[in-house]
Amino acid sequence: MKATVTDHRCDVAVLHLKGELDAETSVNLRTTLADLLERPVPRIVVDLTELKFCDSVGLSAFITSKQVITARGGWLSFAGANPFLVRLLETVGLSKYFAIFPEVDDAIAAAQL
Repeated sequence: MKATVTDHRCDVAVLHLKGELDAETSVNLRTTLADLLERPVPRIVVDLTELKFCDSVGLSAFITSKQVITARGGWLSFAGANPFLVRLLETVGLSKYFAIFPEVDDAIAAAQL
C-alpha cells in the first residue's frame, strides 16, 4: 500500500491510499497518520479511491487515530470508497463512526460548513 498526503487547504490534509491495506502494510499507514496527528487540529480526508482491500488491522489504525483526532477537536472522514469498502465499513458499524463521502471534494466541502 502506498500512502501520500496533499494539503487542499491550510487546515485539511487528504491522505491518498493506493493498493491493499493489511497487517503487512499497516505500518506505513500508522506512520503517515502519526505525522498527521502532530498537527494542532488534525482534519483528515482519507481518499480510498485507489484502495482495493482493507482488513481489520487497517481499520484499527483508523479507529485509534480517530480517538486522538476527536480529542484534539479535529475530524477524519473517508471519500471515494469502492463498494467492497463501503460494505465493510457498514458491516463492522464504522459507517456510523466515520463520515463517508462519494468524492474527496465532497468531504472537503463538508468541512467548510
